[in-house]
Amino acid sequence: MTIKYGWFIVLLIVCKIGNAQTLPSKEEVIATLNKANTYWQSNNKPEVRAFWDHAAYHTGNMEAYELTKNEAYKTYSETWANYNKWMGAKGIDKSKWKYKYGETDEYVLFGDWQICFQTYIDLYNLKPEDYKIARAKEVMEYEMSTPENDYWWWADGLYMVMPVMTKMYKVTGNQQYLDKLYEYFMYANSIMYDKKEKLYYRDAKYVYPKHKSANGKKDFWARGDGWVFAGLAKVLKDLPINDPHRDEYVTKYKCMAKAILKSQQLEGYWTRSILDPQHAPGPETSGTAFFTYGLLWGINNGLLKESKYLPAAKKGYQYLTKTALQESGKVGYVQPIGEKAIPGQVVDANSTANFGVGAFLLANCEMYRFITHTK
Repeated sequence: MTIKYGWFIVLLIVCKIGNAQTLPSKEEVIATLNKANTYWQSNNKPEVRAFWDHAAYHTGNMEAYELTKNEAYKTYSETWANYNKWMGAKGIDKSKWKYKYGETDEYVLFGDWQICFQTYIDLYNLKPEDYKIARAKEVMEYEMSTPENDYWWWADGLYMVMPVMTKMYKVTGNQQYLDKLYEYFMYANSIMYDKKEKLYYRDAKYVYPKHKSANGKKDFWARGDGWVFAGLAKVLKDLPINDPHRDEYVTKYKCMAKAILKSQQLEGYWTRSILDPQHAPGPETSGTAFFTYGLLWGINNGLLKESKYLPAAKKGYQYLTKTALQESGKVGYVQPIGEKAIPGQVVDANSTANFGVGAFLLANCEMYRFITHTK
C-alpha cells in the first residue's frame, strides 16, 4: 500500500505539472486568432443586418484588426457598415421609435440595434468622416433627451450599449454620454444585480427566488454575465480616470471577477448556469471567452492581481484554444442564441455563432497583449 500510495503521489505531481498551463508564444496567439477569423470570414459574407449578433462579432473583429493590422479584417467590417448605411434600425420617424424588444426598423432605441455603433465609431477613429457616426449621434442624443432611464433592462444590453456611451464621449466630449451611462447603469443594477453573489441575472424574470435553476439554486447565465463583465472592461478602457463614478464601475468589475473565479470548472470553462453546473453541464464557449477576455484585460490594466487571476485566465484560454477551436478554424461549443441555460440543450463542437467568434477574438487579443507586456 505504501508503494502504491507513493506512486499515486508521483502521478498527482506529474498530472499537476502537466496541467499547469504554459503561456503560448505571441506567434501562436496570432496564428490562433487568424485561424478562427479567417475561417469565419471565408464562410460568412459581411452583407448581413446590423443586429446584435453580427455586431458583437465585429467588436471582436475590430480588436483583431487593431492588433494585426490585417486589412482584410477592416475591409470586412467596412463592407458590413456600408451595407447597413452606418445605421442600426433604420426607422426615420422619431415619434415611432421604440426600445423594449423588437427586430424591426422602429426599434431604433433598443440596444440590440445600437451595438453596431461601437464598430462604426472604431472605423471613424481610423479615418474620421462624419457620416460614419452621424446616425449614432442622432440616435443616442435623442435617447438621452428622453425622461426614461430603463433602456438597459437585460444583461446583454450592458455590453451592447455601455461602450457606445464611452466611445461617443471620447469622440464628442459631450458629458451627457457619461451622465446617462451612469443613470442607465444604475437602473440596470436595481433590477438585475445580486448584491450577495456579485453577479447579474439575465433580466428581472430570472431573479431568485422567483426563478430557480433545476436544482433550486440561483440561476446566473454565463453568457449574460459575460456580456456584463466584458462590457465593464470596455467601459473602463475609455472612461476618464477622473470620472466621479469610476470607482463604482471598478468595484462592480472587481467583485464580478471574484465571483467568476470561484465558479470556473477544472477544465477551464464555465457552465451555462454558473452556480449550478448540473443545470446544463458541459463546456460553453461564449461565456468562457468573455470571462477570459475580461480577466486578462483586468490583469493587463492593473485592476486584477496577476498572481490570483492569471491561472484562471490561462485555463480559460487553454479551453478556448484546445477544445473550443476546431482543426478547421471553427469555434465550437457556442450556446445558440437564447437568454438562459437550457437543460438538455445540445452544445457541441459543431455549435458555432458569430457572437461566439467575436468573444473568442477578444480573448486572444488580450492574451497577446499580456504576453507582450511580460516578455
